[in-house]
Amino acid sequence: MRTFVDDIAGHALRDPGRIAVTTPSGDVTYGEVAARIEELSALLRARGARPETVCAVAVERGVDAVAAPAAVLRAGAAFLGLDPEQPPARLAALARSGGAELLVTTRALAGRLGGLPVPGPPVLLDDPDAGPAAGTPPAPVGERSLAYVSHTSGSTGEPSAVLVEHRGMDNYLRFVVRDYGLGPGTVALQTAPLGYDASLRDTFAPLLAGGRLVVLPRSALLRPQEFGAAVRRYGVTALLSTTPSFLSFLAGQPDAAGLLDGVRLVVSSGESLRPFLAAGGRSLVRGALVNQYGPTECTMTSTRHTVPAVPDTVADVVGTPIDGVLVRLLDAGMRPVDDGAVGEVFIGGAGVARGYRGQPARTAERFVPDPLGPPGARLYRTGDLAVRGPDGLEFHGRADRQVKIRGYRVDPAEVEGVLLAHPGVTGAVVTSDTDAQGRVFLVAHVTGDLAGVPDGALRAHLAAVLPPHLMPRRFARLDELPTTRGGKADRRALAQSGGRP
Repeated sequence: MRTFVDDIAGHALRDPGRIAVTTPSGDVTYGEVAARIEELSALLRARGARPETVCAVAVERGVDAVAAPAAVLRAGAAFLGLDPEQPPARLAALARSGGAELLVTTRALAGRLGGLPVPGPPVLLDDPDAGPAAGTPPAPVGERSLAYVSHTSGSTGEPSAVLVEHRGMDNYLRFVVRDYGLGPGTVALQTAPLGYDASLRDTFAPLLAGGRLVVLPRSALLRPQEFGAAVRRYGVTALLSTTPSFLSFLAGQPDAAGLLDGVRLVVSSGESLRPFLAAGGRSLVRGALVNQYGPTECTMTSTRHTVPAVPDTVADVVGTPIDGVLVRLLDAGMRPVDDGAVGEVFIGGAGVARGYRGQPARTAERFVPDPLGPPGARLYRTGDLAVRGPDGLEFHGRADRQVKIRGYRVDPAEVEGVLLAHPGVTGAVVTSDTDAQGRVFLVAHVTGDLAGVPDGALRAHLAAVLPPHLMPRRFARLDELPTTRGGKADRRALAQSGGRP
């Protein structure tokens, strides 16, 4: 099949001097990006990259963060993005659960990443001794070939590796370009952290469209004045991976009205947009505002809704399916619910992933046969609840404990497992709460001999293993955890307490 990497190479052939990527160090043309992809692809093939080989890519933000994953795909293999800023223990868990067989990184990072459970020496992108690599030509890519491995929060304490195929990735990226009107005039600012699937959208969709990608240090993006200055300086027209939390952060700035000057498209995803809209945030975005919905297991996005200038602030509208995707609302008996009735969201079509690596039971539980489709058709059971309204799906929460924190799906059991590994903690239950701005956060309810253990020590214990979005905002210390009549932890009572004694 023809992949988006082939299209990037096509842009380079037609107009090699066109600017593809802008960084603080300068501009990089399509011709240079395509040449770098081919160079790295040959190196990877010489090191044994082949179809179904998972290559962990750990690089700093910059041109190689674009070229390296594309080179992995060009070699016919699959990539697993790792954010070098995450704790080493977390990176090790991601590499282990993702089945990484090669590590692609730089000399500067190799020492710190030497403990990752990846066999053999790393493939160094800046090794002066590597030289031109000879080897077999790129392997053909089929639509069912593995493209990348992403992760979701897991209840076992280990992140769950999701196997996404080329048909899902290419279908989605081409949809974004087509539906959102991206083209050679698009200037997109990369905002999502590396290592998360959202970064694939704001990295590769602009390049597939022949546009320009602006890559800046993430620290600059988190400072409102620097963010606004970057938008103006580089003429940014599109933000493809923002969260409602970030939009609310911008809306709270004194100069909020000028921070998105010139931006014609803002795509939001990862958590509910309704609090932002209810607070009057729609006026901050002068161009198009798109609300996307979809789980990692369905290639990032399954539905979208273009928010009108005067939005509905009562319903949490996530809209209609993207091209190649179908959505069913089913009851407990796997039967369709009537319009206006609440059902569980099941997603089918091109975006449905292969499953979870090394977890056949969980894969069978979540990826189920489509009772209304042809033989062999599958649906992903999201655990989300929704109704079908006049503008498409309206989100109605979760059927389980999972929540969204700053755009990341979080299973509180993962945090509980790490807390229980602390020598002073004898019991731990993590619940969620919502602040006055509508932002979801975690509360950890703990028991044990913790008189001499400050909250900072508990945070340090968690930070050694978990990324920041899994960090509780509040720790509630209890003599004992309340229980239900059945003897289980009474999570409802703890959630209602909000962490207060």
